[in-house]
Amino acid sequence: MNDVLTLPLASVAGLLLGAFFFGGLWWTVQKGASSKQPALWFFASVVVRMGAALGGFYFVSAGHSERLLSCLFGFFVASLLVTRFTRPKGEEARHASHAG
Repeated sequence: MNDVLTLPLASVAGLLLGAFFFGGLWWTVQKGASSKQPALWFFASVVVRMGAALGGFYFVSAGHSERLLSCLFGFFVASLLVTRFTRPKGEEARHASHAG
């Protein structure tokens, strides 16, 4: 496949991997905080999330550093998006007032 299509697809894959990783982290914190066994929740979560992310990076890159960088870029963008969408409702106004 040519680079014109490969790099954007690698970025989309990074977005999906990041959404899974950071969305899973948010979900784990929500469930783990109220669980009777939070250590089990957090340990299982980090193993699954890291395995999926590292496996995804390995698969997407296929030994090409430019694909890996494109995938990491998508992963980073996903971290920003998940952080923004999972922020508590009252915090948007507080952060907007400190932006200036």
